[in-house]
Amino acid sequence: MEQQEIKDYFSTELLSWYRLVKRDLPWRTNRDPYRVWVSEIMLQQTRVDTVIPYYNTFMSKFPTVEALAAAPETEVLKCWEGLGYYSRARNLQAGAKEVVERYGGIVPDDKASVAGLKGVGPYTSGAIMSIAFNRPEPAVDGNVMRVLSRYFCLEDDIAKPSTRIGIEKLAASLIPEGAAGDFNQALMELGALVCTPKSPSCLPCPVMEHCAARLNGRETELPIKTKAKPPRPEFRAAAIVAGSGENKGKILVRQRPATGLLAQMWELPHLLLTPDKANWLDEKAPKEQGELAELLGRMLQEDTELLIRPRGWFTDADHIFSHIHWRMRFYLADLGEEPGVLEATTAAALETDSLAAESATKYEVNQWPEHYRWIGKEDMDSLPFPNLFLRILKQYWE
Repeated sequence: MEQQEIKDYFSTELLSWYRLVKRDLPWRTNRDPYRVWVSEIMLQQTRVDTVIPYYNTFMSKFPTVEALAAAPETEVLKCWEGLGYYSRARNLQAGAKEVVERYGGIVPDDKASVAGLKGVGPYTSGAIMSIAFNRPEPAVDGNVMRVLSRYFCLEDDIAKPSTRIGIEKLAASLIPEGAAGDFNQALMELGALVCTPKSPSCLPCPVMEHCAARLNGRETELPIKTKAKPPRPEFRAAAIVAGSGENKGKILVRQRPATGLLAQMWELPHLLLTPDKANWLDEKAPKEQGELAELLGRMLQEDTELLIRPRGWFTDADHIFSHIHWRMRFYLADLGEEPGVLEATTAAALETDSLAAESATKYEVNQWPEHYRWIGKEDMDSLPFPNLFLRILKQYWE
């Protein structure tokens, strides 16, 4: 077959297959551009089955662009809690505010305008323009690059921007007239359900007959992708501080800064260890553990002017971001007067610190750092926490 015939075969068969077997997904009930936009942002680096309940909750809480734009950021982050990559939620809300301010709350039917919204890259703009407005724009993500690399036996590294640009041009040339939305979704669907990364299911594939990778026995080799650098390790020690008096039954949490990783989310107070102390998380010797607890206690005293004593180990936990691997040790702590199980090393060091002489009862309410607060279990329903701390807090409350 000629190359154009192979292309036509691919487009025709793929579109017919999709219209026959497409999944019933909540964002496919209509072509409202706002609903498409939200779904595409949620689906970035996240499985469909995971997204569905989040999407339904999010749309019930923020059914329109105006509702999302007007919502407090804390509510948006709480609704996103557990999905990860929280900058997606912030950018989505920032984009919604831009739509309200610039376009009267109506997502514009114009590629340049959509592409100019906060957090909207080439893939998302292509998805919105094609699915919502049926414009013949490519929407190329990892699934699409994998499908087209295999079908056309492309050997360019898909991690390179130049390869993506080439595949976008190829994808655009494949879009059947008047069917851009369905075709782009068909490409995504094929990559998600059939032409999967490690074990492609060639037999039920609607375009297997002319798939060049299959014909050459290379379906598991393609696409070619340079491995990303492994996330750098960071070692941290955290405290679960139990309150006393009027705060009995509560624990101490703090809010992260307004910018940067996990911005404005809540967490257990913790300390980033310097590289020379990172191996302490692997040490079992009491001396190292006592010194680690001492550092944590000092950090909390400097932040809050409260005398906080780590009492004992609670658990260790890991969390992997796209570029950072957190390894954390969690200690139980309180505002006690006597040394706990970490005893001598921690207690002696704290007693020599001038801050230790100040009683927690002398700390005036109006001096309390705004980014710290005591919370009960019920507050977990309103404050957004990253996944790692959600897991630890759930374990603690149980």
